[in-house]
Amino acid sequence: MLRVRALEELMIAKGLVTPEALDRVVDYYERETGPRNGASVVAKAWTDPAFKAWLLSDGTEAIHSMGFKGYQGEHMRVVENTDNVHNVIVCTLCSCYPWPVLGLPPAWYKGSAYRARVVREPRAVLAEFGLDVPERKEIRVWDSTAEIRYMVLPQRPAGTDGMSLEQLATIVTRDSMIGTSLIATIV
Repeated sequence: MLRVRALEELMIAKGLVTPEALDRVVDYYERETGPRNGASVVAKAWTDPAFKAWLLSDGTEAIHSMGFKGYQGEHMRVVENTDNVHNVIVCTLCSCYPWPVLGLPPAWYKGSAYRARVVREPRAVLAEFGLDVPERKEIRVWDSTAEIRYMVLPQRPAGTDGMSLEQLATIVTRDSMIGTSLIATIV
């Protein structure tokens, strides 16, 4: 955090950016993008079979149809968790990440340990996140690049049939859309 602050101050001192411009960027990522956008996409997919089919076949257009566009959201692919497959995303080269639907990436996503290990030993890395994926379930690791970003469509938990879109969106987490956690079953 100190490094970020130092860079901000240096850029302002050199006249490369104004404090107001920085505030607008932060505000954009706090209010107009972020995990709540992705959660809305997930909730719609859980309740609208036609939208879900579209989302899985053309994630970019389906997500854009909900108004979620922008830098690092130009080319999206959505992969679905099922009873037999668990998906997790990573960017092994840097930190390519679908900002319009997941907001700013968490620090661990950008860390070299996660980027290297989740590809080699995904089950062990997920266990460190508290997610024990049964041996019978296949784990697929998707590597985001400058050309394509991935988002996980988590499984809809049992006990959510009577919930509205808004209620469903509140139970979806950023980490469940990365694939490093599950959504708790509602009882």
